[in-house]
Amino acid sequence: MEPVLLAVTEIVSLLPPSRVQSIADRIRVSTPEVAGRTLHQLVSTPAARAALDDLVSSWKTSAISGEHLSGLLIGASHLRRHTLREGNVELVWTGPQTPFVPTRRTEQVLLDLINRAKTDIFLVSFVAFDFPTVVDALNAAISRSVDVKVLLESSASHGGSLSVDPVATMRKHVPVAALFAWTDRAAPFADGKVHAKVAVADGEIAFLTSANLTGHAMEKNMEAGVVIDGGKVPQDLRAHLEALIATKVIRKL
Repeated sequence: MEPVLLAVTEIVSLLPPSRVQSIADRIRVSTPEVAGRTLHQLVSTPAARAALDDLVSSWKTSAISGEHLSGLLIGASHLRRHTLREGNVELVWTGPQTPFVPTRRTEQVLLDLINRAKTDIFLVSFVAFDFPTVVDALNAAISRSVDVKVLLESSASHGGSLSVDPVATMRKHVPVAALFAWTDRAAPFADGKVHAKVAVADGEIAFLTSANLTGHAMEKNMEAGVVIDGGKVPQDLRAHLEALIATKVIRKL
């Protein structure tokens, strides 16, 4: 049975669900001998033809029926499609590149997240200054009625730890955004900081990064992160940030 399962896995990894369905439909009413002569008509690449040959060969030495094998193909295809919807995770890197591992830069990913947003964006950063491309993207999002929320570390004069005031900077450049601060840092979080750097759009795409909202972080620093497109993590991140507002851990300014 294991060779059949391996062959099924290879097929569904190479072909779209509609093509897997066509193969499954033909196998259901066929035999290994007949399928071996006809299935190649349904694919167009050498890799897919080789995978089909492996499937037919393993089917011949197994005791399963065409109907059983057809069900395995359809089930595996549905599982793969569901798994892909659960979320794609991609490495994000700013700084020195190599020709061996292709990555997208922090600025590219953040702008893509903002530009894709349809209903809401929540950004969290320690500091924010010298980030014109992000400013333009946020204001463009607001112009298409996207709700933009931003949580930042406060200046020392407002209960935070910074000598600069990122809240004032953000208010100046993105005046319509809803700004938030961590104002009540009771034990065990006394002297804590808003040190997270995350972004989430629509509960569908999340970006977790070492990069602040600064020009150096976008262009010059060595920064690393991951972008998660789809699945439960973006939903949970948005829900957690909104819960911090609802429970008054963070407050609108």
